[in-house]
Amino acid sequence: MATATKAKTKIRLQPMGERIVVQRDQGLEKTAGGIVLPGSAQEKPARGTVVAVGTGKLLDDGTRSAPQLKEGECVLFTSYAGETVEIDDVEYLLMREDDILAVVE
Repeated sequence: MATATKAKTKIRLQPMGERIVVQRDQGLEKTAGGIVLPGSAQEKPARGTVVAVGTGKLLDDGTRSAPQLKEGECVLFTSYAGETVEIDDVEYLLMREDDILAVVE
């Protein structure tokens, strides 16, 4: 479960159903030629680490399928996937399991 601590409060982010929480990897700060890029010019990577996993997809018969992903796995996802959520200056993406393209091993 994604957890962030704020002064006197503890914010917990638990995805529902087939959703997952991913923390995006940091973008490159330098080009191959050694040019330093400002934050606004950096390309956001479509790679990250799974921080929290929901309970699984609800099937037609009312049961839930087991989630395919586990916390801590490194994943590749579509570049426009998910909704950005910021907790204590840490950016997370809340997305569906279907938005994940592959697990990096």
